[in-house]
Amino acid sequence: MRVLKIDSIGGASGDMLLGALIGLGAEVGEIQTWIERLIPGHAKIAVEPVMSFGIQGVRAHVELLEHDHEHEHDHEHDHEHDHDHCHVPTHGSGHTHAHPHDHHAYREIRALIDRAGLPERARFLAQKTFRMVAEAEGKIHDREPDEVTFHEVGAVDSIVDIVGSCVAFDLLKIDAVQLGVIPTGSGQVHCQHGLYPVPAPATVELIRMGELRIDSRADEPFELLTPTGAALLGAWPRVQETIAGVVTRQSNAFGQRELLHRPNLLRAMLIEDETVREPSASSGGGDVVSEAACNLDDVSPETLGFVMEALFTAGALDVWQEAIVMKKQRLGVKLCFLCRKEDCSRLSGILFRETGALGVRFSTRERLTLTREERVITTAYGPVRVKIGHLPDGGTVCKAEFEDCRKLALQHGVPLRRIADEAERLFNRGK
Repeated sequence: MRVLKIDSIGGASGDMLLGALIGLGAEVGEIQTWIERLIPGHAKIAVEPVMSFGIQGVRAHVELLEHDHEHEHDHEHDHEHDHDHCHVPTHGSGHTHAHPHDHHAYREIRALIDRAGLPERARFLAQKTFRMVAEAEGKIHDREPDEVTFHEVGAVDSIVDIVGSCVAFDLLKIDAVQLGVIPTGSGQVHCQHGLYPVPAPATVELIRMGELRIDSRADEPFELLTPTGAALLGAWPRVQETIAGVVTRQSNAFGQRELLHRPNLLRAMLIEDETVREPSASSGGGDVVSEAACNLDDVSPETLGFVMEALFTAGALDVWQEAIVMKKQRLGVKLCFLCRKEDCSRLSGILFRETGALGVRFSTRERLTLTREERVITTAYGPVRVKIGHLPDGGTVCKAEFEDCRKLALQHGVPLRRIADEAERLFNRGK
């Protein structure tokens, strides 16, 4: 298992988390490619080296590419600061940040993410993050989540922070996060609806929803934990137990503001858990996995779809459904997933919590997997990812990524199979 361990003395915000993941090795160019699919020509991710309190690290921020120069100037001014704004997670100038075209309804952002064709895990985590923010705002303002309109969280730079962080999380193949205590800061913030104490109302609700452990001591009179930071940390899969393993990478990410008594620092480490020593699905060879199964006859198809996504996101190796006939001739579904033995209990908890099931069965399975990799093939219609499996005899097999083919087929009005065939043909010709 690959665990992201986060320790912070400067709080957490969207840009700090994005910077930390970039510092761990997530490629800025690849993240930017997905941001271009999401909102073409609107924003660029910039990363710079930083030295603060004698510690070296990186600082990430979003450069807006708007044609409205007045709007651009306001954003650039805000980027010189950090953490004292109610809903702006990465900037905060002490002024209300409310440009009319920065207001996006939750349903608009949800559709935007679905249309972008993001990698499935990144898409699910981004949708989950925005859903948490919508639910938090809805509770505060007594509205249904679909009726919520984001103000500052709907700004382009905040959307980039959230989606970019989820893409980076997926690129690094992180299984789960281990969190320490997160400082919240103190004082007051100017929100869209007035002056509020730190942490801001949405942040407090997200802390509760995500079960985050916080430090609210008042030595820094700024907003250190922002709504976006709290939402991302709450949305990412987590492990509570102590991790025994090897640190493979570390990074230090800094926020925009210089604090009074401490560096505005979030440290991240990638840990390979020593309890997992079997080959991963990408390394090839034989291994032993656990197969879980649960019979269900009272769960809606929509809920089953959500549970499948949640299991994949939490580290299941595969998830599927089988149609079955249960007692009294009731039609039902057998929900199954493959996982490492040490993940059985954690993943079963998701199934119990989301479906109301009272039991799950486990069996041990031997399997053989191919060594695999992923490449991007440039077709006449656009870039398409292909998954490549390496055969024992030295040959290869490849399969075009469905979501990439689907997006290009809709964009160009051609059959999906034509795009997949061309991507696979170009790979086979060039290998």
